[in-house]
Order: sequence, then structure tokens, then C-alpha cells
Amino acid sequence: MDSESLPHNLDHLTDEQKAALELFGLTLPLTQATLDERYRYLLATWYPPRYAGLTNNPRKYMHMYKKGEAMTKAIHAGYALLRRLTDTGCTDSAQAHE
Repeated sequence: MDSESLPHNLDHLTDEQKAALELFGLTLPLTQATLDERYRYLLATWYPPRYAGLTNNPRKYMHMYKKGEAMTKAIHAGYALLRRLTDTGCTDSAQAHE
């Protein structure tokens, strides 16, 4: 999904925040509970040993492990961005423009 397909009320967000919302599969308004739930789900999904274990091909194991590591790092970074967004209370377009 590209930024053009995101709802228009995200104009006040940075590109990084939009990418984090896209990674998490979330939209505004955003609650801390929803963010935390999605964060835990994504970490469980992309946990490197679990993700790499999905292959039966030993030659692909390290590739998948590294992909899991990269996604885990992206999830942590995205969570930090979105957490700051929920901490400031700017989780919908009306609040951001006040």
C-alpha cells in the first residue's frame, strides 16, 4: 500500500509515521491498547527463530532469520514513533490541527 492510498486525514503525519502505520496495519484514530496489541502480534509473527523455522530448506534458514531480524527492528522503530504519537495525544487529524 502506498501513501496515496492512505486516508487523507494523515496529512499532518511524517512519512516515517505513515510508514509505521502502514507496517502495523493501523489507521487513525489510534489508541495505545490497539497499538500495543498489534505490536505484540507483529513481534510474535516476525520473531526470527520462529519465522526462520517456517522453512524446511536449511539453505534458506539464515536468509529468513535475517529477514525476521530486519522486520523486528522495523517493528521496534515503528512502535517508538507511534508510541510518541499516542503519548502526545495527536492520534487524529482534528487534534493535530488544533
